[in-house]
Amino acid sequence: MNKEFITINSKQTKKLGEFLAQELRGGEIICLDGELGAGKTTFTQGLLKGLKIEGPYTSPTFLIMKQYQPHPSPLLIKERGIIRVYHFDAYRVGAQDILNLGFEEILSNPKNIIIIEWAKRIKEIIPADAIRIEFKWLGENKRKIIFKNK
Repeated sequence: MNKEFITINSKQTKKLGEFLAQELRGGEIICLDGELGAGKTTFTQGLLKGLKIEGPYTSPTFLIMKQYQPHPSPLLIKERGIIRVYHFDAYRVGAQDILNLGFEEILSNPKNIIIIEWAKRIKEIIPADAIRIEFKWLGENKRKIIFKNK
């Protein structure tokens, strides 16, 4: 069964990302999909904060990929095994572009966490066990966030 959440402001959307961060142990691929302005980047900001990544947090729309290291990294490395967090934005690119950035190598390290905005655009290279989250714009500040079953 899918799990659905309604947030009524960006603070709640970020907080939901922070909650998910507490469950991550390394090796997860988090796929975010939804229309422009639906809350993907806002959610990711909360997720990065929850992983103890120092801000500012911005979407890699034009960079395509950002790489982060948790801080203080020794805590997350010791307790959870997380070494790096990779944030991809596939809005303007295709699967081959992401592969050219070393995606397979990044994916092969179980100590990495990968966040992909616009994941459906590169679905052919995403493993079946990825965490899939869909965002729906319901109004100026209201969002529906759906954690999909695998």
